[in-house]
Amino acid sequence: MGFKEYRLYKLLIFDWDGTVMDSAARIVACMQHAARDLQQPELTDAAIRDIIGLGLPEAFRILIPGIADDMIEPMRERYGYYFLGDDPTPVELFPGVREGLEKLQRQGFVLAVATGKSRRGIGKVFASTGLGDVFVASRGADETASKPDPLMIHEILAETGVAPEHALMIGDTEYDMEMAANAGVDGLAVSYGVHTLERMQPFKPVKEVHSFTEMVNWLESRYLEV
Repeated sequence: MGFKEYRLYKLLIFDWDGTVMDSAARIVACMQHAARDLQQPELTDAAIRDIIGLGLPEAFRILIPGIADDMIEPMRERYGYYFLGDDPTPVELFPGVREGLEKLQRQGFVLAVATGKSRRGIGKVFASTGLGDVFVASRGADETASKPDPLMIHEILAETGVAPEHALMIGDTEYDMEMAANAGVDGLAVSYGVHTLERMQPFKPVKEVHSFTEMVNWLESRYLEV
């Protein structure tokens, strides 16, 4: 007895922060350090969590209304200084992520990452987790348009040769789900990240899950025994 593949999706595009890695606390701490260093207004935890997923320039403009254009790059540099090395706030993969990604790869899914991180940040987390070889494509916000613009998904689709109807965007923020809708691909919303399911529901995700393992199990269920 074998199994007949019965799934719509071939390409799985993952957000990183809040979906693959539990890094919100570190992002909050590093944003606050950067703002204090440059004598910008105090940033609250809630405000910073709200913009996780955006590219840094877009995030700074929301967090600090009226910020001068010539302060964007210094803020980016200070944030990167802390996040890429000097801040001790721990970050780790969510439960089930490593095993789940490796299982999906073995089953023939094409895996990619679409994140608000910079290319340097992507390289660091790929190296620190040892997961770089799992993903065949990745895009960061400093090399394409920031979410919710669909450009990074369009670029990943072009690189992998997968049609939009066979791609699934997996994320924890409304920016991920809006980007998926803008790109014409399905979205899957995870509840354990930074935005509530209620914030993501207007973009009509095809599935909502409460753990990474639940997401993997749902994808596995799209096989029919024959």
